Amino acid sequence: MFGTTDLALFVASGLLLNVTPGPDTMYILGRSATHGRRGGVVAALGIGAGCFIHIFAVALGLSALIAASATAFTLVKWVGAAYLIYIGIALLLTRPRTVELSPVRHATSLRTVFLQGFLTNALNPKVALFFLAFLPQFTAPDAANPTTGFLFLGLIFNCTGTLWNLLVAWSAAAFAERLRGSNDVALWLSRTAGALFVYFGVRLGASNE
Repeated sequence: MFGTTDLALFVASGLLLNVTPGPDTMYILGRSATHGRRGGVVAALGIGAGCFIHIFAVALGLSALIAASATAFTLVKWVGAAYLIYIGIALLLTRPRTVELSPVRHATSLRTVFLQGFLTNALNPKVALFFLAFLPQFTAPDAANPTTGFLFLGLIFNCTGTLWNLLVAWSAAAFAERLRGSNDVALWLSRTAGALFVYFGVRLGASNE
């Protein structure tokens, strides 16, 4: 279909990769703890939107250009690492929501959550390299239009990933609501996610890949 091969294997592999914890999962957990179920859902949707950047980049060949240029890759890597550390510090300093925000302030906060989720995924160069290495393996060598195949596979991967992320957001928010009684559990989840974000950022910046 659309010049792809082994579609069932691709879906299964994508699901396994989606459930592996990483920066995206940690961000959703942190925002679910501080903003509740709605914040977690918005974070998941922001990450899904950021994933489209990598899908289109692979389809247009931009990821290959970045991978071939050491300077471009290093620049993107450092920007991504700095942003992960920034988000980690923000989560460490954020206190869980204790009172209902006004509609205007709440909408503004959710827009920020969405944008941060978008950038968390879009600025991760390893996601771009993953798509560059993964998608061609399931594209038929004799496909008339490989770009269509890349877009189709990327859309499937993003849809399954977003569904998983929404489940994570719902589960984390429900867990925090059930156990918090006060804001202690939410604060612990937020700070744990923040510390892991700082770790991911430092590890990305220090990597030689």
